[in-house]
Order: sequence, then C-alpha cells, then structure tokens
Amino acid sequence: MKIKSDILVIGSGIAGLSFAIKTAEKFPDKKITIITKGTKEESNTKYAQGGIATVYDLTRDSYEAHIKDTLIAGDGLCDEEVVKMVITQATERLDELLKWGVSFDKNKNGEYDLGKEGGHSKHRIFHHKDITGYEIERSLLRIVKNTSNIDFYDFHYAIDLITEHQVYGDLISLDSDKTVFGAYVLDEKTKDIKTFTAQYTFLATGGSGQVYETTTNPFVATGDGIGMAYRAKARLSDMEFIQFHPTALYNPGESPAFLISEAVRGFGAYLRNDKDERFMKKYDKRLELAPRDIVARAIDTEMKLQGSKNVYLDVTHLDYDAFIKHFPNITNKCRSLNIDIRKDYIPVAPAAHYMMGGVVVDKQARTSIKNLYACGEVSRTGLHGANRLASNSLLEALVYSHNATQDIAKNFEQNYKLPPIPEWIDTSTDRTMEKILITHDRNEVKTIMSNYVGIVRSNERLLRALRRLYVLYQDNKRLYDHSEITTDLLELRNLITTAYLIVEFSRKRKENKGGFYSKDFEIS
Repeated sequence: MKIKSDILVIGSGIAGLSFAIKTAEKFPDKKITIITKGTKEESNTKYAQGGIATVYDLTRDSYEAHIKDTLIAGDGLCDEEVVKMVITQATERLDELLKWGVSFDKNKNGEYDLGKEGGHSKHRIFHHKDITGYEIERSLLRIVKNTSNIDFYDFHYAIDLITEHQVYGDLISLDSDKTVFGAYVLDEKTKDIKTFTAQYTFLATGGSGQVYETTTNPFVATGDGIGMAYRAKARLSDMEFIQFHPTALYNPGESPAFLISEAVRGFGAYLRNDKDERFMKKYDKRLELAPRDIVARAIDTEMKLQGSKNVYLDVTHLDYDAFIKHFPNITNKCRSLNIDIRKDYIPVAPAAHYMMGGVVVDKQARTSIKNLYACGEVSRTGLHGANRLASNSLLEALVYSHNATQDIAKNFEQNYKLPPIPEWIDTSTDRTMEKILITHDRNEVKTIMSNYVGIVRSNERLLRALRRLYVLYQDNKRLYDHSEITTDLLELRNLITTAYLIVEFSRKRKENKGGFYSKDFEIS
C-alpha cells in the first residue's frame, strides 16, 4: 500500500508537531503527513518538566548572558554561531507558542514566573507548573487536529528511510549522493508494511534513553531515528555525549524513572549524601546549580564513596505552599510513595536523560541526505556541545523546525516527480518467533550500557561493551532476516545500533568533555 504526501513528518513531539503546523500554514494546498509509533501524545516532549529557556525581558536578562551560559555548559564544543542564532530567535519562537495557546505560569503581579536551573545565570525558564512539555504537546495536538491538510497516522512505526538504495539497489555506490523519498512503515495494528512517499521527509523521532536501565525517557525512546539515519548512511556525530539527569526519583522497579526537575534545585533544594552532608561544595562553586554533567558525576562519586544507591534532595527548608504551587506533580508523586516533603528527603539518583549528538544538520536542519531534515533530540545541531544547558532543548526544536520550514519554502518543487518506489518485500519465513528472545536481548543491551558506558567509562569497559553488543547484533540480524516484522523486533534493532554508535564514538574520544568521562583521561 502506497501513501503519497508532499511532506512526511516522522515523530509527534514539539519538533514534529511545530514543523507540521508551520508547513501546513505555509503550503495550504499541500498534504502533510505525520506518522508516530504508539499514541499521538507519547514523546519525550510530553515528559519535559522544566520548560523553555528564553530571554524575554532585556531589562533583566540579555542574549549575551544566555549565550555565555550555553557555551560554558557545552564545555568548549558548541558551535558559537549556532548558539547565537538559537538564543536570539528565542523570543520570537516563544511568542508563536503563546499564539498557539500554550499557557505559561505567571506570578501575582501578572508577570511570567520565570524559573532558574543549573548552569543559568538568570531566571529565564518559562514553565507550566512542572508539566511544561505536556502543556505544549496538548496545545500543538489541538491545532494539528483542526488543520485540514495534515493527516495523522498513530501506531505507525517507521522501519527504514527510502533512498536510491531501495530504488536502484546495487547500482548505487556507497559514496554516491543520496536523496530521501519517504519511508517504509509498519502499521502496528494491521501488521501491514506501507510505503509512505514524499518530496521532503522530516525526522523528529526523539531520543534514545531506553538503551540504559535507568532513564527518564519513555518506552518509545529507542533510537529509531538514529538507526534509520545510520542505515541510510546519513552523517552522525557526537554520539558519545550522553547527559545523565542528576535527580531522577530513586524508586527501584519504576520505569521510566520519574524526573525530579532541575527547577527544584533552582527553587532552592539542597543535595545531601548518606551522612546528611551538602556535598556539592566539594565539586563546584555553583553548588547544586552547576551544569548537569558536573552534578551527575558528583552524585555518582558520592554514591560510590558511601556505597549507596542514591543521594537525597532536601526541600524541607522551602516554603511548602509555594513548592506545591510550582511542583504539584512532583509533590503528588512523593505523597504516593509516603514521602512527606515537609520533613522527608527525596531519594534521587542520576538517569540517562538526553543525547547531545545525533544526525548532523546545518542551520536549516538539513542532513547530509538531500530532502531529509532532522530536528529535536535525534539531531546534532552544535547548540549543546558536550553538555546541554537545561531547558535549551525545546527551544532548539522550535528554532530548527522554523528554519526547516523557511528552507523548504524557498526550494519547494511544484512539479516534483518521485522515481518508481518499490513496495516492501516480505522475506520472513518464521512467524512463531519467541518474544522472550527479544525481551532478554533488550534487557541485555540496557545492562551492557549501564555497566560499561555510563557516567564514568574506560577503554576496557568500552571494549567489553563492543564485544557483547556484536553478539547481540548477530542474533538480532538473524531474527530480523527471517522473522515477521514486529515493533519489538524493530525497537531492539535500533537500540543495538544506537548502543553500538555510542560505544564507537566513545572509543574515538580522547579527552573528557561534558557528558563524556573516561577514567583513562583523568587528570590527577
């Protein structure tokens, strides 16, 4: 079955939805198609608690300050021109969210109640209580639903991008320039594999946190865009830089891990170890508001020194009523676990949260494959460098989705003709695959990555990870080549690919920067 549109969007977070809305407005006579695995609402955006970092009042803040904070957090590896571009566009992009009906908290004076998070020198975080991502997702989905030239296919899993390789096969060399023509997609309900074609394809598949045992990312964050882009021979970079959020709620058995927003530390919370000591003074003069990589490593060190599985967030000294107002979701979660934040500390530990690297794009979100754009966590823009500054990710998605729309508007071919696209060929011979095999292998990927490729790495750990992942790759390839295509099998395929890339990029890095830290490069 072939489904043709002008623009294909893969993913339904803030990147994919804002892009779809803008292109639909720009091209009212063109068809925009969004596909997403699972439900429309399920994405990393939905779980973003903190907010959007934006310089809005130039009498109290400045673009220069936000740029400086971003560059410092990125540990010398940001693209400074990209940082300047994103930060200076922030106000305009925020105004668009307001126009789309997104609500941000205000104080009793009617002014925006701006938060402050780690690495920021000013209060500049726009938020909606502690569920900012959910509020954005809700607002954008409402607009998409009411836009006539957007078609939405949920429970549709993109298997692979379609390029010349699928069209012309072995006649195309690996070094040839490539163009994307759409994607092969599994209808998760009917099990049919459909061919979605388009002049432009927009990759907005989100993150890869599910490669780790403990992550704040939802179950859908399995590195699908990374896997597809890698197989299509798109350029990737900086995959070694993984951001571990310092303060996920320590609640063994809960997955994904519940995030205790960085805004809680910005609100004045203290970090304490098993000895009830505020330990951050040993690691950074910014204390609890140091950048995430520094705080996460400090917590990891304290846990190892104390032989404990967690540290604690202390909010007992804060105004209780004000805390509830700002963080109702976090307060209710603690209550559900019999944690009374007026007298009890909140147990926390680091969790895989964000990937700084990914599919390399330019300032217009163009990848190395013609007509393929990438935006959001799947992309590597140069904004984050080695470590993302808190609340810069939603902003990045808005800026790059806007730039992609502008670029497509300048280059859209009205009489574009696709080459003959072949239908998917089903080569499966085994329809009785045991699901336990996939479950076991998925858990093994998580164990390998958590044990060997976590906050602190070493050459020996990386080599062990590589060897074990190769065995999993061979097993998965055998299953993929001969079994019926299922969502579980596809997710495992992409998890193994993403894990392998993180390890390989880590092996090539020879100095500690931001989200990458190896014992072999410690400075004594």
